[in-house]
Amino acid sequence: MRMSKLYMPTLREVPSEAEIPSHKLLLRAGMMRKLVSGVYSYLPLGYKVLKKIEDIVREEMDKAGSQEVLMSAIQPAELWKQSGRWYDYGPEMFRLNDRHEREFCLGPTHEEIFTDLIKNELKSYKQLPLNIYQIQTKYRDEKRPRFGLMRCREFIMKDAYSFDRDEEGMKESYREMWEAYEKIFTRCGLKFRVVEGDSGAMGGSDSHEFMAMSEVGESEIAYCDDCDYGATDERAECIYDLKEQDNEELEKEKVHTPSVKTIEQLEDFFKLPADKFVKMLIYKVKDEIIGVLIPGDRELNEIKLCNLLEVPEHELILADEDIIKEVTGAEVGFAGPLGLKKDIRLLVDSRVTKMKNFIVGGNETDYHIKNVNYGRDFEGEVVNDLLLVQEGDKCPKCNSTLKIARGIEVGNIFQLGTKYSKSLNATYLDENGKEQYFLMGSYGVGVSRTMAAIIEQSHDENGIIWPLSVAPYHVVITIVNVKKDEQIELGEKLYKELSSKGIEVLLDDRKERPGVKFKDADLIGIPIRITVGRKANENIVEFVLRRDGEKIEVKADEVFEKIKEEFERQNLKL
Repeated sequence: MRMSKLYMPTLREVPSEAEIPSHKLLLRAGMMRKLVSGVYSYLPLGYKVLKKIEDIVREEMDKAGSQEVLMSAIQPAELWKQSGRWYDYGPEMFRLNDRHEREFCLGPTHEEIFTDLIKNELKSYKQLPLNIYQIQTKYRDEKRPRFGLMRCREFIMKDAYSFDRDEEGMKESYREMWEAYEKIFTRCGLKFRVVEGDSGAMGGSDSHEFMAMSEVGESEIAYCDDCDYGATDERAECIYDLKEQDNEELEKEKVHTPSVKTIEQLEDFFKLPADKFVKMLIYKVKDEIIGVLIPGDRELNEIKLCNLLEVPEHELILADEDIIKEVTGAEVGFAGPLGLKKDIRLLVDSRVTKMKNFIVGGNETDYHIKNVNYGRDFEGEVVNDLLLVQEGDKCPKCNSTLKIARGIEVGNIFQLGTKYSKSLNATYLDENGKEQYFLMGSYGVGVSRTMAAIIEQSHDENGIIWPLSVAPYHVVITIVNVKKDEQIELGEKLYKELSSKGIEVLLDDRKERPGVKFKDADLIGIPIRITVGRKANENIVEFVLRRDGEKIEVKADEVFEKIKEEFERQNLKL
C-alpha cells in the first residue's frame, strides 16, 4: 500500500476524551473514530488489525474442532424470558419493539439463540459432541462507556458454545477451549494470566477469565506466586488472620461522636485502628431492606452479596437517606445493629462474630456504641465470606500470601451445565432412547478489546508497537526524499520484491518532511522500518525494529533475510 493513497487521518494532539494509552493511540493513529459515546468506526489500519486478530481466533478455533456460523444480532425476547435472563440482564440490554409490538433485543451474548438452534437440529447422542462459534458485533448499553474499546456499547466478540452428552464431555470441551485460548492470546503477543471468575448472569458452575496484565485494567485479580491460584477480586475467597482479640467482654458504652461518620474519622476520634470497628451497610433489594455487617478495615464484595441473595447486580441498591433514617432513626453515618427502628434482614460476615468489644453506629445521630459483641448484643445470619480480597490475604489453595494486580479481561470460559438446555427444553436421545439435557459450555473472546489490550502492553511515548502477528503492515519503507530518483527507484524495487514474497508493505512515498514520516511510522506501530536515504546510490538502507529503535545499515539485497530473522524470532512463518 502506498501511503500517498492510504486513508490514515493521524492526529498530533491527544483527544480530550481519551484517558488511557490504547484509547489515545487508536484515535491519534487514525485507526478508529468515535461516532457517539461507546460506539466507534474502524478505519483501514485499525480494521486490518481487527481482521488479523479474527484470523488468529478462527485458525485456533478451527484447529480445536469448532465450526463457524453466523447468527442474528437481533434476538426475540421470548427465548430470554424462557431462560429467565430477560429480567436478570437488566438495563445493559438494548431492547426494542418491532411495528407489531413484538419484543426484541440487540444481542449482548448468544446462549439462548444457540441453544434454540441446536434443540431443533440435534436429536441423537451420536451427533455429540458439537462446538460452534461466531465472530460478531455485540451490544451492551453501558451506563458509563469509557476507556475506548475497554468499556463500550458496541464491540466485536467471538463466542462459542459446546454441546455434550455428560459432564465428562463438557469438561473435555472446556479443556480444549482453554488450550485454544492460550494459543490465541500467545499468538497475539499478550502477557496474560488465567484466573477463576464469577459466573454472574451467565450461570453455570466453573468459569475462568483470561486476563491481559495491565495497570489500566478495570479488573483486579488475586494471585499466588507459590502455586497456580488466581481469581478475580469478585471471585477470590478472602482469608486473613484476625488480630488477637480481648477475651473479656466489656460493658457497652454509648459515646457522643459529633459529626464523626466515616471509619477514618472514627479512627482519629477513638485513637483506635479500623479493625476495632464494625460498619453496617444498608441496601434495598427489591422490596426488602438488608443490613450487612463487616469489619471496619475491610470492603464489602457486592458480587458475593448478589450471589448469596440470588439477585442480579442492578437489583442491589444502596439505601438512600430516607430509608436509612426510617430504619435507624439517624442520619447517614451512624447505622448499627443495636436498637433498629425497623426489623430488617441482617447479614453478618463471619469475621465479625470473632471480634471482641468493637464499636458500631448507635442508630442515633452523633452517637456510637463501644464494647459491642456478637451473640451477647445482637445476632444475624452469619455468612462465611462477604469481603473483598486484599493484598496480603492468605491463598485459599496453599496458604501463602496473595498479591493483587490489575488486568484486562480478554477472554472467558464457562461450564454452563444444563442451565440453558433445561430452561429451553433442549434435549437429545441417549443410547437407550431416553431424553437427556445437553450439557453446555460458553466461550468468549473480546476481539476489539484484545486489540486495545495489545496496545496497553506494547507502546511507548512515540506510539504503538505491534507484534508482527497482528500489525496492519509488517514493514514500512520510508523514502526520505521523493525528489531523489535513486531513492524512489530503490524504494519501489524493495516494495515490489518484498510484496512478492508475502510481506505486507507500506511505501511512504508522501511529499512530507522526513521527521513527519518517521513520527507517523512510530505512531502507527509498524514493526519494521526500512529507510531509503542518502546511501541509496550505494544500495544501502537503514533497518530499524520498532520495539528497540536500534538502527543498522544493511545492503538492500540483505533486507529480506533480516525481515525473515525477525519473523522467526516471533515464531512466525513467511
